[in-house]
Amino acid sequence: MARISSRSFDLRLPFWLRAFVRARETGLALAAVVVGVVAGLLVSALAIGSQWMHETLFGVAVGARLSVAVGLPWWRVLSVLVCGGTVLAILTWWGHRHAKDKLADAIEANALLGGRLSLTGSLYITIQTFISNGVGGSVGLEAAYTQISSAFASILGRALAARRNDLRLLVGCGAAGAISAAFGAPLAGSFYGFEVILGAYTVGSLVPVVASALTASLVAGAVAGHSLLVLPGPLAPPHGATLGHLFILGSLISGAAILLMQGVAMVERLFAFRRLPIFATPVLGALLVAGLAIVTPQVMGSGHGALQQTLTQSTPLLVLFGLILAKSLASMLSLGSGFRGGLFFASLLLGSMLGRLYAELVSSLTPFAVDPGTMALAGMSAFGAGVVGAPVTMVVLALEMSGNFDVTVAALISSSIASLIVREGFGYSFATWRFHLRGEAIRGPGDIGWMRDLTVARLMRRDPKTIAQDVNIATARTMFPAGSERELFLIDGDGRYAGLVLSADLFSGEQAPETPLALLATHREAHLTAQMTIRPALDVFEQAETDVLPVLDNVESRKLIGYLTEAHALRRYGEELERRNKALLDA
Repeated sequence: MARISSRSFDLRLPFWLRAFVRARETGLALAAVVVGVVAGLLVSALAIGSQWMHETLFGVAVGARLSVAVGLPWWRVLSVLVCGGTVLAILTWWGHRHAKDKLADAIEANALLGGRLSLTGSLYITIQTFISNGVGGSVGLEAAYTQISSAFASILGRALAARRNDLRLLVGCGAAGAISAAFGAPLAGSFYGFEVILGAYTVGSLVPVVASALTASLVAGAVAGHSLLVLPGPLAPPHGATLGHLFILGSLISGAAILLMQGVAMVERLFAFRRLPIFATPVLGALLVAGLAIVTPQVMGSGHGALQQTLTQSTPLLVLFGLILAKSLASMLSLGSGFRGGLFFASLLLGSMLGRLYAELVSSLTPFAVDPGTMALAGMSAFGAGVVGAPVTMVVLALEMSGNFDVTVAALISSSIASLIVREGFGYSFATWRFHLRGEAIRGPGDIGWMRDLTVARLMRRDPKTIAQDVNIATARTMFPAGSERELFLIDGDGRYAGLVLSADLFSGEQAPETPLALLATHREAHLTAQMTIRPALDVFEQAETDVLPVLDNVESRKLIGYLTEAHALRRYGEELERRNKALLDA
């Protein structure tokens, strides 16, 4: 893949345009509209392409959904999935060699990279997701939609020389436009940008995000007619006992959401435990998913058709329960074996099925009747809130998908309960859970990348006063008279750091003049390294209970390259915090 940088775009954009976007909110809003147009076109192209693959590879009727197809030959399902798994294995092998360091999504880019996304890595993720969905893997295209749209927004922002906060905002606009175009839901897309990608709502970000979402929805509707409006019939407004059932449903679904997220990680660990070659894992996963798909095609693809069927039709309880298990297992196997995608749409489908199952069970086992349509939409919102970590997005998505205001309160109650329990009991959404498994300390899209940029190497002083540890106190007093230095760093015979001596201890008079400095040394093991970032460095200061620490090149060589005081570290940390807070307040 050819790598396209923002520099090539920068040459085509005149200075006055860059200045207009940097200086005026109107300029940023117009840039967001451009992002929305491109997001709508990209989402439409991916959606049309995926549908074409389903029709071509599986023989699905034109316009029909793969997840509700009937009569698919078993050999066709098996061969398409296995061939697709083989292609993904080749792409995975290529990615490990050429794109491993460029694989960041919009959340990670905004949290750690100041909104910078690699086009090479984004195209790689998009192609992987497109193929994974096109060959019938149990994954959604939403990951591809948001990835490529956010990547374009990032490139455009860098070409416009956007400031860090504005670049992050444009990335949020790209993701908002992608979700809006995917569902024909500009409100849900806007809130997705605020909750998942930006992590906060500000007055300054409202117009760009909404403009991008609305524009993308209009473009996608005109190009592909892509909308997920369903008409589940008249819904009973929640009241009385139904409110209690919504609390119960939200609690049950929160547990199911946690199990699904942990299940994906468990499948990954199982495949890793078997130590399979990198090219064999997607193929084995494809075989297992094909076995489930032969039994029921509803496990394949995103599940758009299956969702509409669940919301509008009644299904026998045992069949519904089996579908929930099959779809959950297929999603775990797909994502855990190397298929690329997300759980956004799978969470909507599973939540709707669980909500309908709960309503059917209550109605059949108790004298109380619960409206299955209302519970299905409430369950959809709750499961999505637990997995995606965006409760308001799911509430407005339920509203826009159903066109029924009566469902809003039900969706709000269930999604709030599910979100609360998942955050308290698990602490992660699916995206941040995957970051946690990789060792990244990301709990959301808030900008913490500046803390990684604020390293000890940038903060330290490079002129430490060193002296051999076997020099006696009298000699040291002659070399460094009282008041000339606050601290001395001891070096052993091999040039390794051997401890710290404070000037107050050196001139205290409690030791004989012939005493070696080594006997006065403190903090022999407490130290910093140049690569350490500000937060861990401050933790070391707190644990060591000292005002100054040496900076070593690494633990093995223990070569002294500088020193850092706690006061300076705290001052720089406070200045950066104040700067970020000012930018947020001014937004």
